[in-house]
Order: sequence, then C-alpha cells, then structure tokens
Amino acid sequence: MLVQAGTPWNLNFHILDPNRHCPASLVCPNVVEGNFNDYDAVMSFGSDKDLLTIEIENVHTGALRELQQAGKRVFPSPEVIEHIKDKGIQKSFYTKHQIPTSPYVLVKSKQEILDKIKQQELTMPFVQKLRTEGYDGRGVAVIKSHHDTELIMEGPSIVEEAVKIDKELAVLVCRGREGQVSTFEPVEMVFDEKANLVDYLVSPARITEQQMQEAKNLALKVSEAFGTAGIMAVEMFLDQNGKMLVNEVAPRPHNSGHQTIEGTITSQYEQHLRSILGMPLGSTINTSSTVMLNILGAEGHTGAAKVKGFEEVLKVPGAHIHLYGKSQTKPFRKMGHVTIESDNLHDALDSAHRIKSMIEVVT
Repeated sequence: MLVQAGTPWNLNFHILDPNRHCPASLVCPNVVEGNFNDYDAVMSFGSDKDLLTIEIENVHTGALRELQQAGKRVFPSPEVIEHIKDKGIQKSFYTKHQIPTSPYVLVKSKQEILDKIKQQELTMPFVQKLRTEGYDGRGVAVIKSHHDTELIMEGPSIVEEAVKIDKELAVLVCRGREGQVSTFEPVEMVFDEKANLVDYLVSPARITEQQMQEAKNLALKVSEAFGTAGIMAVEMFLDQNGKMLVNEVAPRPHNSGHQTIEGTITSQYEQHLRSILGMPLGSTINTSSTVMLNILGAEGHTGAAKVKGFEEVLKVPGAHIHLYGKSQTKPFRKMGHVTIESDNLHDALDSAHRIKSMIEVVT
C-alpha cells in the first residue's frame, strides 16, 4: 500500500522480504529476498539506497544504525524502533516521559508470574504481553481467573492491570523531518475477543469533541517524546472513568489507519511518504464517515487461500475491497480489509455488518 501511494510520484521502491513472492511483489518489481532481522541482509540491501523505512518493528536495528551513521536516511530512527519493539522498554519510556499508561510490572518468566499470583502481588484480571515479537493478538494472554493460568506464556513479559475499558481508540500522528506535525481524526477500534485483534474500526470515533481533542493532544505528546519523522499510530484506552491511557504505539503506517485510503484527503501512506521525503504534509480532513472491516482467515482453514463472497461485496455501495495477496491463509490471519464510505455513520456500520457475513477466506 505504501508502494501504491508512491507510484503516481514515480518513486523508485525496493523491498527486502524473506519471501520473494511477498504481497509487495505484486506492485513492486524490485524485491530482494532476505531476512530483515539479519545484519548482513539489511546491510547489503541498504548499502545503495537513499532512504529506508519499515513496515514491521522486528528488524535488525544494529544494521540500520550503521547505515544511518554512513549517511543513509532511516525513518523511524533505529533508536525509536528499539524502544518500541520491546514492550517493556516502551512502557518504561511512557513512565519516564509522564505519559499516562496502565499500571504494569516487568517479569522474566511464567514461573515469576505464578509466584506473584501465589504471593498475592498480582491480582486478577490482568494482561500478559511478551516483551518482543508479539503482533496481531499473538504474544498476549488475558488472565481473568485461576482457571486461565494455563494460558500464561513463557518468556520475559509485562503484566498490566486489566483496564475497565469503555472504548479503544487510535490516533495517527505524522511528524515531518523539520518537526511539523499533523494528526488524523481519532478512530474507535472494536476487537474480536477470540482473536484479540481489531475486527472493525469506526471513523470518526464515537466520542465527544472534548475527548477527540484530548486524544489528539495525548498522541501529539507521545510523538513529541519519540521525536522521529513519519507516521506513528498511538493506540489508547478510554476507561470507564473517562481517563485516556496509552496502550501501545507503532512507528509506521498501521491497521488503524487503513480507512484513510478512501476516507481522508491524504492517506496515511501518502502522509508517511511526504514526511520521510521532506515534503509538505497533506490535509488529514475526513471526506466521509467510514468503517474499516478486517478480512480475517476463517477458523478451521489453513492452506492455499480462496476468497468467497467477493462479488457480493462489490454490490454494496461505498465498499472498497483491499486483498493483500497473501497466498496462504490460517485462522485469524489478516488477509485484507474492506472500507465502507457513507455520509451517515449508521449506514456505514450497517453495511459493514452485512459485509462481514458475506466475505470469507477459506481453503
């Protein structure tokens, strides 16, 4: 999607991915097969490039740091990636910069969590998150009672107090190379409880104008603390007492901003490119009310992907289908998304719920 945004500008993209036939290869002929968490692969790939950016945090930051020292432009900076790829460091960063976040403790192992429960140092419910490599609901366990302790994962983790959530929100912030900033309108994320990832999101969020501004201000504070150019997605909780708490951030275009492709004057992908290339930032005004529905792999299906219901979705006014070109599906894997535009948010939500029953990714 980043390549698609830059194609009208005649930008020359190159992709490093472990799979030569990755989804980006459908729109970019310059794909280098290699592990982006391998020092030699990243150094070789970046040696003749002008500018480097990421779409996942699990990259070799040591190599990116050396490339940056050699004069390459790297966005986000390797330092920021290192802070964010480790959730423990990320949470400590919020504490240091007085950014509100849910109470937490750092633990080294599953046994340490069990010991803290036994010693009544941890009370349920709580949320365990592995410090590294978790994404799209993986590496997260919600422990509601003693019956759930078998779900506790092994490995260094953060254990967070379970927040009594009213809504989960996200705000995209973009910071230019010269420090100029812009925010997109806050969106409301509705999660699939079984998969523990976003089922659909609503834009703009169904919150008050005061809460809208508070969410934007909090996102701007986070962006200023990190100080790196490019798009940053700031996910936050609005608790039942009306308090906003930062949950996690992603220093890159993000699932919570996909609706901007059709629903905003400037998409998150174009805005990211404007930022890291040192160009003026674009308008972030919404052009419509939108609902973005993730297309997930169906339960019980693992193997070659087949999309059912595509033509039915095309009949729905205002619906835009994005399939990611992933050849293999598995339960709850993100295989694409549908954005529904409407002048009326209620109508967009109604269409989204109908589309959810139409489209399915099976084997």
